[in-house]
Amino acid sequence: MKKLLIMCGSGIATSTVVVAAVKKWLLEKGLDKEVAITQSKVASEVNHIDDYDVVISTTAVPDKIKDKVIMGIPILTGVGKEKVFEQLESVLRQ
Repeated sequence: MKKLLIMCGSGIATSTVVVAAVKKWLLEKGLDKEVAITQSKVASEVNHIDDYDVVISTTAVPDKIKDKVIMGIPILTGVGKEKVFEQLESVLRQ
């Protein structure tokens, strides 16, 4: 089972919207039973990023973890969300 972290500044607002969109996408792709989703805030997870297979954030993250994070703003805006889902699928299918 892959572990996916979805985080935002507060762990409540935008991450909730992204969690709903990702759950719908996972169901459509038949991956819903293969991914465990955790929702949190950036401040709580900075030192735990390596615990996850993939991370989506809707807010800025520290430079030390940027290479491990997919920026999730496109899921909120709809502009470029396909690319985000392509990146996510690539990691999940590894």
